[in-house]
Amino acid sequence: MSCPSETPAPFEPYRVKAVERLPNPTAPEREAALDRAHYNLFQLRSDEIRIDLLTDSGTSAMSDRQWAAMMLGDESYAGSRNFAHFEAVVRELTGFPHILPTHQGRAAENLLFSTLCRPGSVIPNNMHFDTTQAHILHNGGRPVNVAAAAAYDPDLEAPFKGDVDVPSLTRLLDREGREKVPLVMVTITNNTGGGQPVSLANVREVSKVVHARDIPLYLDMCRWAENAFFVREREPGMHDWSIPRIGRAFFDLADGATMSAKKDGLVNIGGFVATRDPHVAERLNEAQILFEGFTTYGGLARRDLEAMAIGLQEATELEYLEHRIAQMRYLAGRLQAAGVPIFRPVGGHAVYLDVRRFLPHLSEEELPGQALVVEIYREGGIRTVEVGSLMFGKEGNENGRSLELVRLAVPRRVYSAAQLAFVAETVGRVYARRNAIRGLRFTHRPERLPHFTARFAPLGERVSTAP
Repeated sequence: MSCPSETPAPFEPYRVKAVERLPNPTAPEREAALDRAHYNLFQLRSDEIRIDLLTDSGTSAMSDRQWAAMMLGDESYAGSRNFAHFEAVVRELTGFPHILPTHQGRAAENLLFSTLCRPGSVIPNNMHFDTTQAHILHNGGRPVNVAAAAAYDPDLEAPFKGDVDVPSLTRLLDREGREKVPLVMVTITNNTGGGQPVSLANVREVSKVVHARDIPLYLDMCRWAENAFFVREREPGMHDWSIPRIGRAFFDLADGATMSAKKDGLVNIGGFVATRDPHVAERLNEAQILFEGFTTYGGLARRDLEAMAIGLQEATELEYLEHRIAQMRYLAGRLQAAGVPIFRPVGGHAVYLDVRRFLPHLSEEELPGQALVVEIYREGGIRTVEVGSLMFGKEGNENGRSLELVRLAVPRRVYSAAQLAFVAETVGRVYARRNAIRGLRFTHRPERLPHFTARFAPLGERVSTAP
């Protein structure tokens, strides 16, 4: 699971049929862009970015099969044949009988939590991601992270650091009771905790615990195929199983799922929520029609449903997944060769920098993660994202443990090995001058999801109060 410096460049199992010119902003242009964006990289324009590793969500390159399928869009408001194909594919992969398309994953979260979460509800998860946490809070609930202790040790080499701490979950459920816990969620892979996989054995245990208390189990399955790859690679007895078979074993243990198909659906827009419960499905249907559109299109053009159906199948191909994981290991190996501290082992969609070891001289109040993403952009025009105290605050961290990370999320089928080597070289130069990096302070901090729209300034710099 380690990433030695001699990690070979991965062979891309595809060839390029169209190209997009990369911007190349100069150092003064990057500095001006940071100032205009108030040091928040979400506010940069795409033409100000050389390599964009902000997210792997909706940034993938679609295949020729997906683009061809877009021409088969049946844009009927109700009963589109594209929905029928999409529904059949999702039902075959997951076994869930009730499937409602949405325009993206957070829309699926909105439907699920606005339906099941009420003021005072407690929602456990291995680790909630940003919008999942925010939807629970928006509906008056309390998100609680119950990841195993290994999840909080960035340097520990362990195969399934995304696992749920089952004894902690059991104590929480017994303390809160069935009436306060409308569902338990497990995120596969665990994005908040370094993109780490969850074992099938662990979800079997979770399923027994929650179903013994008549509590439904839902999966956040947006990176389920990558999770299945790690299960196949690392879990005893799984090596001969196909990716769809492993995925189905997870889904058979659950009562439903939310999905952002912008990850392991290989599309630029789309998602769904699925459930086994017909009564929950009826309530989800009502909310979907109100917020997303009719139940056979869910806020999407029907051609997007067709592309999503094909992308969900392509994401299960072993050759694709082998290259996907090899890209992460290649990038991680180059970073480690430069001495850069990363979260180990490497996950499936990103490499995470360990901010506390990268910038030990900066306190949490000095926003070290945000300071680091600014410096990486300043050095080479690379956009990354903070995944730590800025993004999550103190919500859910009842055990007092937390991570301070910067995520380098790699879009699927987009960047070459040479471009990833450029990323590693850029981060290595920042690491070499790390002791000179200073922190940031807020000049505007929203109450919810501050990382998207907050404004910052370098410490010691005077800032105008004008908007």
